This record gives sequence, structure tokens and C-alpha cells, in this order.
Amino acid sequence: MGIGGEYAALDAAIRSVLLAGKQRMRADGTVRFTVLGPVRAWREGVEVELGSPTRRALLAMLLINAGQPVVLSELVGALWGQDPPDGAVNIIQRHVGLLRRLIDPSLSTRTAGDLLVRGSGGYRLVLETTMLDLLEFRDLTGRAEQAAQQGDLAGATETYVRALALRQGPVAAGIADVTRAHPLFGTVEREYALAAQAAAEVALRAGTPESVSTVLHEVARHAPYDEALQARLIQVLAASGRQADAIEVYRSVRTRLAEDLGIDPGPELRAAHERITSAPAPAEPPRLRRPAQLPADLPIFTGRDTELARLAALVEPHDAAGLPDTVVTVVSGMAGVGKSTLAVRLAHHVARHFPDGQLFLNLRGFDRAGTVIEPQDAIRQLLETQGVAPERIPASPIAAAEAYRNMLHGRRMLILLDNARDADQVRPLLPNGPGSMVIITSRNRLFGLVTSAGAHFLPLDTLTPAQSRVFLAARLDAERLAREPVAVDEIIASSGGLPLALAIVAARAAIRPGFPLAAIADELRFNSGSLDSFADVDPASDTRSVFSWSLRAVTPAAGQLFLLLGVHPGPDFAPPVAAALTGMPVRNARLVLNELSYAHLVAEYVPGRFSQHDLLRTYAAELAAEEDAELVRSATLRMLDHYLHSAQAALRAMSPHRVRAALPAPLAGANVLEFADGQQAEAWLSGERTVLITLIEAAARRGFDTQSWQLANVMDRYLDRQGRWQDQLVIQAVALAAARRDGARNGVASALRALGFTQGRLGDYVPGQENLSRALSMFTELDDPHGVAETHRLLAFLANRLERHDTALAHYEPALEVYRRIEDEASQAGVYNEIGWTHILRGDYQLALTRCQEALILHTKLGDDNGTAADWDSIGYAHHHLGQYHEAIGCYDTALRIYRQVGDRALEADTLLHIGDARLALGDAEQARATAELAADILEQLGHPDAATIRARLAQVSAGR
Repeated sequence: MGIGGEYAALDAAIRSVLLAGKQRMRADGTVRFTVLGPVRAWREGVEVELGSPTRRALLAMLLINAGQPVVLSELVGALWGQDPPDGAVNIIQRHVGLLRRLIDPSLSTRTAGDLLVRGSGGYRLVLETTMLDLLEFRDLTGRAEQAAQQGDLAGATETYVRALALRQGPVAAGIADVTRAHPLFGTVEREYALAAQAAAEVALRAGTPESVSTVLHEVARHAPYDEALQARLIQVLAASGRQADAIEVYRSVRTRLAEDLGIDPGPELRAAHERITSAPAPAEPPRLRRPAQLPADLPIFTGRDTELARLAALVEPHDAAGLPDTVVTVVSGMAGVGKSTLAVRLAHHVARHFPDGQLFLNLRGFDRAGTVIEPQDAIRQLLETQGVAPERIPASPIAAAEAYRNMLHGRRMLILLDNARDADQVRPLLPNGPGSMVIITSRNRLFGLVTSAGAHFLPLDTLTPAQSRVFLAARLDAERLAREPVAVDEIIASSGGLPLALAIVAARAAIRPGFPLAAIADELRFNSGSLDSFADVDPASDTRSVFSWSLRAVTPAAGQLFLLLGVHPGPDFAPPVAAALTGMPVRNARLVLNELSYAHLVAEYVPGRFSQHDLLRTYAAELAAEEDAELVRSATLRMLDHYLHSAQAALRAMSPHRVRAALPAPLAGANVLEFADGQQAEAWLSGERTVLITLIEAAARRGFDTQSWQLANVMDRYLDRQGRWQDQLVIQAVALAAARRDGARNGVASALRALGFTQGRLGDYVPGQENLSRALSMFTELDDPHGVAETHRLLAFLANRLERHDTALAHYEPALEVYRRIEDEASQAGVYNEIGWTHILRGDYQLALTRCQEALILHTKLGDDNGTAADWDSIGYAHHHLGQYHEAIGCYDTALRIYRQVGDRALEADTLLHIGDARLALGDAEQARATAELAADILEQLGHPDAATIRARLAQVSAGR
């Protein structure tokens, strides 16, 4: 394996983690719910989409009564109040069934029915403590109360804080008011407030009031008229040395009670105020230092001028008065893209705006040793750097966070937090006042900071080829690059614009100044499909190691999907493909893809379509190659069946009357798509076309010969219609070889037929006719009537191209005879139209009208829109050649309308060209030109080669004016 072999153990460890995760997923069907805040549910660590507001409210009622039955009448009243709909009980029963399906029994040793049971005239959720935050809250508060009774005040305080931290907002936030009005929700709110009061009393007795001040402040904010709770907050703030804050709380509560309720504070609140006004002032805080902790700037920094200017503009317009608010910036991107380098350069660039100093901390969110710095440890480090003695730093995480914010308050600081794991790791480190700037780097997107802290988000992409060239020039002799431009281009392409990869290559070239760059380019080419060329003895700069640290940070489900994406040929994919690879439902696959996107292991470059950087895809393929062979094979077969059967369904939607070869049933979990109409089907085929073409060759290369030639056969007519004739030559040659290896004579015949027809399209008539004749013989031997008839029609097409119209008609006769014998009326009608077209080419326009009108009658009877449109186009063409231009345009307009309805854009363009010709014959050159322009636009969108011909003709006409 070369240099990369030194990290085989690391790769093995990653695969071991993924395998262990998969085993846990099979054995542990974890379901978790929350009701202390928004009503949410997770299965196997992936959040479940609960659906309608009614279903969410029903779940809230069951959760708030966890372990107790809720009768149907109570559920009806809670969901709809005094005005329930007809069939309310049936609606509840239906939603219960849907909830049971969400709690998927296949992922648990317990069935969904064991969790959500029927009885006592209603329903009951039977949950373990760890399954619901409310039950966990009650368990923790019970243990805290017991610890306090036993004299363990520190343990009791810590347990109370853990319990209170479970709350994420008002109980059952987001459900309808009519449901939240149920008394039980208010009871739980009161239960939470009482627990907060108990926590305050225990913390005061323990002498650690600062440990509960932050959480108590948050609880009190949601209970503004609870005088007992507000009194506890005042006591805690005063005991923590925050007398001014305590007095301010009292004043605010007194004002609120007077203005909103018209009452004065009660005795408990007044007593708390009297105690703090007579307390001595706290000791002076330690004198704070002016830190300068930024890492050294990279002197050869290049390529990020736009990003740097955008971020610097957030602070540079402000004068000496400082920023009006603290600016939080998140620089996010995949591993090795240069986030830290940019952040350090930015910090040095704007440091002069922050006179109170600069703090730096590597949070090790993706550290190779897995030593992520927890927020409380980060706070301790930052406080110590400011001169706070370790013994003065509160032991409680909440109190330490409060001390940290007090230290920052009123100061203008620049804080660089590098390599953050998630928003929760960073949020306690943000200042609570104006004037500072926080720069955060992460491989995750940290959207939580964008929403909750108003962070400015900068997604950092790979370098462009031009930026990559400047990057290399900064590290190597510019003349050396100029001497070998081809090698430089190849190095840049192989590195995919990833700064880490470019830096590794540049380092190798720098320490070997006598080596030609072509030698490095050759090595990259030789190791294509492997990361060996980007390996390094230092794990911090080895691509495999760096990628593996990102992978370790995601859930087992996301890790497994990343690995299985290694079997996808690229360049992009949609969530249904991810579902097929893993066998999971699409909604779950979408959530897992979001997790990978959040971690920059995939990128959603347009809505609904994902891609991977080439080096990440290579890493995934390496992991897949070492994975359990049966797991990878099953995933590959499901993926192939997804594309094969979905393509068949799309083409069926576009041409429902066309007979297609039968396919074996798809594998379970292949997630085959269905299409509502031809337009939807054409859009899917257009989006997946590159993948489908690539997959034919990839399937054959990996030993899936059957799927290779079957997919080539399914895609044959579509690719021909799209003008993908060069692609057809390649993939049909692949399909031919695959069918021969597979021993599938029908596959061989189909590939020969498609290959021969494409050769004829491209003017290579002799081999085209030979291959079509061989296909005809094979279909005859196989007694395949459709194969025989279809091949005759293609031979007729080639004969017409050679102006051998009588030969063409001779081929149509046996085709027509076969269709009559097997009673395939749709194909008969198609042959009638093709015979009519042949008569147009012969100049017999009246006979052509007769045949095409016969086709139209039959197609209309069958309801075959595709065939009907083709007939109207042919009839219009015959009228055109009879000099009946207005009649021709009327027929063309009908064909055009139908083609647009069914979504056949290629034939829409063809008919537009015919309309343009008729307009030109009538002397309307401007309208003819506009119509031809529209046809060219469509063909360019399709990538059809005829677009260039039309553009050239239009340019020629314009030049001749």
C-alpha cells in the first residue's frame, strides 16, 4: 500500500467502529421522546417526522400521561375542545396506527404495540425512563431529593441541575392552544418550577449558589409572576456576589406585578429584597490580563481574498466605540479545506479592533485521539489564561460559565474557537455583551448558532483551478510551474482543489527540487482511485486520517451510509438512492444525509441532489472495499435495481403504450420510484442521465453483467431521442460484452440492435446494417416477435437514410405482419406512421396522408398521446410538401401541444423546427427564426448535438442579411 499502509490500523479501527455501530443498531431499538419543550421523537438516533399537528398533539397527551391510560373521551376533548369533528374516534385510531408505524418494530426487540397499548377505554404509552425526558426529569429530581435528605448537598445540587437542563422550552411547545390548555401541561410546568426552587435551596445550603444561577434565571424568565421562584433567584444571585443583578430582578418583578396585575410584592419577595440590601459588597475581582493568544499567521496564505474581505467587513466599518453587538462568525467546510488557516489570517487582520486582547482555543472537535474539550473544561482554560486562580473558578459548570461571561462583560475581545464539534460545545463560550468578535471553525455547519446566536455563516469551498495554481506558486518556484503547465494542470485536477491535498503534493515537490512535476503527476495518475498519493507520515496532514476524524463524529447510521456511497459511481445522487443503498425509508435516509451534509461529508449542491468531493468519494470506496462483502453486494444490487426499475417506470410514464422487455422483480428496499406523468418522468431521467450512463459501465466492471445490459436496453430509446449517440456507442459495446459474459442471448441481440441503429445514426451504415441483421437473426432464433418487428423497423430507418425507400417499405411489411399476429395495435399504428413518412420521402404525399391518418385513427382509439403527436407532425409535414402551409401549421400546433403535455422535449423541438420551416415558406422570416431559436434552446438544454447545427444555420441566415 506504500506510505498509506502505515495507517491501515487506523482504517481498520474506523471500520470496527462502523461495524460496532451497525451491530448496536440491530440489537438496540432505541426510541426517545421529548415533551419538556417541543414534542419530538427519535428512533435509532434519527429524528422522526411526526407529521400533522393533530398527531403531534395526540402524542403530547400520551407523553404527558406516560404510563397511564388516557381514555378516548379525554383525548377527543384535548384535541378538539367542545367542537370535535365527525368520526373523531376514528381519526384518533388512525393517528395511533400511524404513530405505531413511526415506532418501527423492526428496529427494536420490543414491538411498537408493546410501547403504545390499547386498554381501559383508551391508549397508554409504556416507556422506560430513558425514553422520555419527563420521566428522566422525575427520576433525577427524585434522586436529588433523596441525596439532599442524606446530606449529600453537592450531589443533590448537581442532580437537580441535570434534571433542570432537560427542559428545552415551554412544556409541549408548538402544539395547538386547545390541547395545551389541558390541566396536566400546567401541572408539569409547576412541577418544574418547584424543582427549580428546591435546587436553589439545596445550592444555597451547599454554599454553591453560582451552580444554579443560570438555569434558575432561565426558569424564572418563563414564570414571571411566580414570587417564590423569583425570590429564590434573588437569593441565589446575591449569594453568588451579584448583588446588583439581584436588586435589578426585584425591581423588574415589582414593576411587572404592579403594571400587569395591580399588586405589590408579597412577603417572601420583600424579605429576599431586604436581606440583599443589608448585605456587604462583594470583594474586588482579580485584575484581568490582556491576552494575545492567536497562533502564527501563515506567510504564504493565498486564495481566499473574497472570503477574507467579506468577514473583515463585519467589523472594519466601526470606529473606536466598538461593535454595536458581538459578531459571531462560523467558517465551515470539509476536512482539509483550509478553515483554520483562513480563520487565523482573519483574526490577525482584525485584531487591532479589539484592544482588550485575543483568546484562542482548539476545541478538538475532530481530534484524532477523540479528546474533545468539553465546554466546562474550555471555560476553565480561558479563565485561567485571564489570571483567575484555579481555586477561584467555580466547580459547577453553570457557575463557571457565568464567571466566564462576567469576565468578558464590558470588554472588547477577539475569540478564535478552532475545530468545534457542534453548537452545544460553543454556545457557553459566547460573550453576553456587545463589542467582541467570535470566529469559529468547524467541519459541521453549526446551524444552531446561526439561528440562536445570529452567527454569520461562511461555507468554505475547495479552490478553483486558478486559485490552486496560485496556491502552488506560493509554495514552489513559479518558473518551475511555468515549465510544466500540463503537469500542473493534472496535479490540480487530481487534488480536486483541496488545500490539504495540494499542500501535501507541494511539500513533496519542494523537498525534491530536482524532480520534474510530471513525475508527481504520473504518481497521482497511477494511484487514481486511491488516497495513497495524499498520505503523510504526520496524521494531522494525512488525508485518510483527517477524513476518518470527520467520520468518527457522525452516528453509526451516517457512517454506514457514507461507506456505502463508495459503491455509487457519481457524480451525484438523490435521497431515494441513499435509501436504496441502506434499505431504510426515504424520510430516514434524508435525515441521515442531512447529518452527513452537516459534517461536510456530502454536499447538497442543489435542493434534493447531493455530491461528494472526489477524494471523499475515493475514501468511501476504499472503506467499502474492506467492508463485509455481502453487505456491500446487497447494497449495490438494491442501488442497481433502484435505477433500473425507476428508469423503466419513467419511460413507461413517457410512452405508456410502448411494449418493453419484462424485468425480474426488484429487491426489497430498492425503493423504486413511480411517476405521475411524462413531465415528471422526463425531469427525473434528465437529472439522472449522467449517473445512468456511468452506471452501465460501472456495473459491468464490478461483475453485475445482468444489470449492466438490462439498464442499457431500458435506456436505449431515451438516449437515442436525446441525441446521445456517442454515449450509445460506448455503453452498447459494454452491454454487448456484459450480455455475452452473462450468457443472455436476448441481451446480446438487444445490444446488437441498439449498436447497429446508433452506427446508422452516425452515418456508419455498413457495420450498422450488419449488426442489425445479426440482431434480426438472433431475435428470430429466440422466437421474440417484438424483437423481430422492432429490428425490421430500424433496418427500414437506415434504408430511408440511404434513400432506399422501397427497401424500407419491404422491412415495414414483416414488422406490420408480426404486430397484427400478436395483436399489438399501438405498434401497428406506429408502423403506419413510419410508412407514411417513407411515402413523404418518396414524394407520394397523398398516400402519405392516407397512411398517417390511419395511424392517427388507431392511436386516438388507443389513447396513445405520444403516437398521436407523431401522427399530427407527419400529417403536417405532408401538407407542407403539398404547399398547404396553413394546414401544416395547424397540424404542427396540435402535435406541439401534445408533446408539451407528455413532456417529450426532444420531439417538441423537432416539431418547432417544422413550424419554423412552414413559417418561412409563408414569408414570415422573423417568426420562423424565433421558432428555430426556441428549438435550439430546448436541444441545448438536452445536450443534443443537433443544437449546434441549428445555431450554425441561424448564424448563416443572419450573416446573409
